[in-house]
Amino acid sequence: MEPAAKKAKTDDGTGPQEAEQGKPSDEPHEQKEAEEPRELEEDAPAKKSKAIQNPVLFHTEDTTLNCMTSTFGKIMMPLTDGGLQYLLAGARANVGLKSGRYMFEAKLLEVLNPAEDSAARQRTSVPRNLLRVGVSTAGSSLFLGEAGDGIGFDMDGSLMYNKKAEQATPGFTTGDVVALLLNLDDTSPNANTVSLFKNGERASLPKELPEILRGKALFPTLTFKNVTISYNFGPTPIMPLRFTCRMVQDASVNDATASTSNESERSEVLFPTCLPDEGTFDWLDMFLEENPHYTELSDRAILSWAERSGLIRPKSKIEHANFLSGAAQELVGQRSSNDKPEMGFGIAMMDDGSVRRVLHAVAPLQRRNYVVMEVKSNLLKEERKDILSKWSASGFKRTAAVMMGEPPAALAARCQDLKLKAKQVVADAAFSAKKAEEQKKKIIEKQQREVERQRKRAEKAAKLAAAEKAHGQQGESEKKEGDEADEELKDSGDEEDETMKDQEEPPKVELTEEEKSRPFRKTPLPDLGAYILSTSFTKFSIPQQEEGFDEVRFDWSKGNDCQEYLKQWVRNRKLTTRIEDLQPSDWFSSKWKEWQKTLQAWHAKQSQHKQIMAKKAAEQQAKVAAKEAKNKAKEEAAAKEAKDKTVAEQQPVAQEEPKVEGENSEKKEGQEQSAEAGNANGEHKQEGEMAVEQKKLAEEDGEQDEPAVDFENLDVFGVENILDIGGSEPLFSAFGFEDWQMMSLRFELHLLAHAFRRDVNDPDRLGIPLEHLPFYYNKYFKKALNTKFYGVENPRELLEYVRDTVMAIGNNQVVEAQLPDDMESLGIFVMLTEESRRERMRRIDLGDDSARLKLSQPQVAVPSPVQGIRPGLPLVSAMRPAAAMVASALRPPIATQWQRPAAAATQAFSANGVLPGTFRPMATLAAAPARPFQPAW
Repeated sequence: MEPAAKKAKTDDGTGPQEAEQGKPSDEPHEQKEAEEPRELEEDAPAKKSKAIQNPVLFHTEDTTLNCMTSTFGKIMMPLTDGGLQYLLAGARANVGLKSGRYMFEAKLLEVLNPAEDSAARQRTSVPRNLLRVGVSTAGSSLFLGEAGDGIGFDMDGSLMYNKKAEQATPGFTTGDVVALLLNLDDTSPNANTVSLFKNGERASLPKELPEILRGKALFPTLTFKNVTISYNFGPTPIMPLRFTCRMVQDASVNDATASTSNESERSEVLFPTCLPDEGTFDWLDMFLEENPHYTELSDRAILSWAERSGLIRPKSKIEHANFLSGAAQELVGQRSSNDKPEMGFGIAMMDDGSVRRVLHAVAPLQRRNYVVMEVKSNLLKEERKDILSKWSASGFKRTAAVMMGEPPAALAARCQDLKLKAKQVVADAAFSAKKAEEQKKKIIEKQQREVERQRKRAEKAAKLAAAEKAHGQQGESEKKEGDEADEELKDSGDEEDETMKDQEEPPKVELTEEEKSRPFRKTPLPDLGAYILSTSFTKFSIPQQEEGFDEVRFDWSKGNDCQEYLKQWVRNRKLTTRIEDLQPSDWFSSKWKEWQKTLQAWHAKQSQHKQIMAKKAAEQQAKVAAKEAKNKAKEEAAAKEAKDKTVAEQQPVAQEEPKVEGENSEKKEGQEQSAEAGNANGEHKQEGEMAVEQKKLAEEDGEQDEPAVDFENLDVFGVENILDIGGSEPLFSAFGFEDWQMMSLRFELHLLAHAFRRDVNDPDRLGIPLEHLPFYYNKYFKKALNTKFYGVENPRELLEYVRDTVMAIGNNQVVEAQLPDDMESLGIFVMLTEESRRERMRRIDLGDDSARLKLSQPQVAVPSPVQGIRPGLPLVSAMRPAAAMVASALRPPIATQWQRPAAAATQAFSANGVLPGTFRPMATLAAAPARPFQPAW
């Protein structure tokens, strides 16, 4: 970057006239070596035109909000309270230079050391104290070195440009006066260069200006942090240089241009009133581009300012955000919304909103135009009044700009262009990923081909070696043939890779008709967070002049149209937005407690009924077994008596008539056969008597109990008492695990639908949107609605199970209860569940497996048998009564063992010797012959 002019200077420091005359120096050689090099710049020529009349200074609108300028003495310092000590300050003069050679000075008066967070050093890439002196273009960043529109020297000695640093000077410190010389004189050998002088001496060689800055008006600019400085634009320098150089205040009118200021006019503070996600910040970016003299007051502006000041924070990866431009591109990072971004710097005063409070206190004291972008606050009446109160005595014109309805054509075109760019970025990323994958596959294939080539070459080399050893001359010919074959092994894929370079470009995308029909675009982050929006949008209103505004203007639509547009927008939002701050009422709590108490009583009733049924079955079996044992004892006694009688009769006959032994033996055999036949007839008789006896016992038990109930053909909805449909049997006696769960789900959704309607008390909210059902279920019942537990994928499929209780209706799919909320009894839920169970069982019996419920039944641990029990004692469960009651309600899954109640009980009894429940019969009865089970009904 050094100009060619210095090549014309002699190495020994002699001037050009002495070199031409060739006169030898009369001074000694040692003195000549001690001479300093001659200055590269020459004295300024005499004035040829009139100098500018306007004073060179810093307009308020060309400084940052934390920059404070003294009325006298030309002193400038930054604010250092409430987190502002971490932010850079910047100021640009009102006069720019477009030709000639001029200079200005700055003196570092003081280095400030405000209190800082201990974690701040690890969170910033910028020194604690900083001063940069340079030039920048009009309307560019006030922070030198941040972009390509400004260049400057840092106090550490580096030359800053476009986020790059080049060591150029030894640096400067407190008390030093530095002068920046800008040479835009085309006739000078150092044209288009910038130089730095410290305390009147050159501190750097002339540095060439970047090409982008040439031919433009360049304005003196200062960037500083935690330092106090004084500035001097002339016409007299504080520290004269070795050559004469005119200062900026003495610039010719032909070489300088002055920017205008609006400080003489009444300053305006503008409050944009826009609906969230309807072009709010796109409008703001376009407005600031068209009106650069306005200063944005918002949290997103503070976040951008902090990041540009070198503060570092972890950023989340927001994909496809590089299509954004200007302030929007700088703000992409970790935040919850555009209106209230999360700072996340890890510095207390930066994260707690201290900077915002200080700036809102300082802003009314500075004469500049502001645009206060507070999306939520500008839409709420109470918050608008609070903001306006800070500007009441400042003399600003307070204007509310309402922008609702159809956007202007310029903004709509801007949004369409941004949507197209975003879509193109997504397509480019997908295209690049696809090409990278293809390239990866090509590399793998190439490596595989290379391995194959090496293998074939090794094989051929081995064959040639063997042939050469065996045949001599013949080996030479085979070697020649091998070389020719090796040529054929050239990789065609390699040739293809060399000749067919990837010249494809990503496909150009276009917006669909649906995308074109939407006037606004969807930004990477919403304008308002979900919680903030849901808790405030019902109170949105349009500003009125009575609130304290000097003017309320409607930029997009007329006032009445905006009012109607807002009402319809709020009405539509009510159908799709969750109520984040909704709290369950006392009515819900009382109904929920009542249900839990009732459900517990029903579980206990079912457990009690099962125990009674098991006890009756065991008693009946014991009676039958005792009767059978008694009959068997009688039969054995009778058989023994008959046998003894027969023996007694046979002994005398054997002694008196031995000669007729053959006849008696025949007679004996006949008697034994008759006895065996009699025993067989007795056994058949015994079995018949046992069956009759069992029937008789069952009839006796039936006479003592209530009349049996035809459970299968019972009219479910005609039952007067669900706890006793006959024989103390409850209607839910056959309920299994899945039936209890489905009944609970019915009541919970029924109660939720009615409680939501009561608690919201809003005619515009017809009910719970289906997509928000899990959210409100969790808010009311303090547990998650896990649809996969019920074997379905989404709430829509879940409601199909309980469509007799709740349904999703309308175009908006709102959940609506089918039963009233003032029912006298909760038995209807038992009836609905029993009817659904019967219908399900009928379909399963007909072979329809789709009717089976697929609930995720929890695994219940089976208690181990109690050790140390004497034989003959009944085995009882080791579980506590409450646990036994719950375990008794958990029936086997329908998909594996579910049957009708009677059949299930019979099967369980015949297989295990006991009925389901907590009672288990005596171990001695397990070996007794099984008899048909007679249910109580």
